[in-house]
Amino acid sequence: MQHGNAPARPLDPGHPGLPADIRLIVTDMDGTLLDDNGRVPQDLWPLLARLRERGVLFCPASGRQYASLAVQFKDALDGTVFIAENGAFVVRDGQEVSSDHLEPPFVREVVLAARDLAADGVDVGAVVCGKRTAYIERTDPAFLAEAVKYYALLTPVDDLTAVGDEIIKIALFDFGTAEHSTAPALKPFDETHQVVVSGEHWVDVMHTDTGKGAAVRRLQRELGITPAQTMVFGDYLNDLGMLDTAEWSFAMTNAHPEVIGRARHLAPSNNEQGVLRVIGQVLGLTAP
Repeated sequence: MQHGNAPARPLDPGHPGLPADIRLIVTDMDGTLLDDNGRVPQDLWPLLARLRERGVLFCPASGRQYASLAVQFKDALDGTVFIAENGAFVVRDGQEVSSDHLEPPFVREVVLAARDLAADGVDVGAVVCGKRTAYIERTDPAFLAEAVKYYALLTPVDDLTAVGDEIIKIALFDFGTAEHSTAPALKPFDETHQVVVSGEHWVDVMHTDTGKGAAVRRLQRELGITPAQTMVFGDYLNDLGMLDTAEWSFAMTNAHPEVIGRARHLAPSNNEQGVLRVIGQVLGLTAP
């Protein structure tokens, strides 16, 4: 948590802690590292090579499926840690580090709630996220177009309550505003699990111990990395927990107001390569 009630502000180039001894860099993807067209900045790839030379671990942290992240980082898989499914599935060098599962009866409850929402007129569809693939019942072109952006492995099924896989997350896409319609309807599940608004249209339902923040803390413990050696970037409500894990926490200027209120500093927007520019400044590297 940032000190006091001071609002997040741009990092002063003359900050006495620069360049910093950073060992772990964690960044959200959509609205943070990626631009508004979903593209990875090309200057990231040479920067990753320089970070590896310095022994800095780079970690994309996303609500996206691991398979989707692996496609985006196909040329930089070695030495990269992926926090996928909002922390429910963590992978390093192609090997599972940790995962959190949902019990089948609970999955059924959430799927039925999503069906009830749709029956009540909410334009919503569910994605049941398994370790092997993600599953959908709704297959109209509009919903498919949204789902494939985040799930490289996507399997249509007749009944989401009968999926034979280890389920790690349930994601609901709301064509309206998820924070105002789908999320409140799922609030009862928040008593035993986590209901997280992860984007303007997405709500994720996960195990109570799951989250980007919990995943980052696990990595810090296992690798002996301190909050002072950790840099984190985020833009939306599902990033709040991981901002608390780092002394070098940054909200993008395009971030949700709560995220800006939680972070210590502001980074330039996702369309200005803000993540890369801040990394260059904090680590004393040439900015792209």
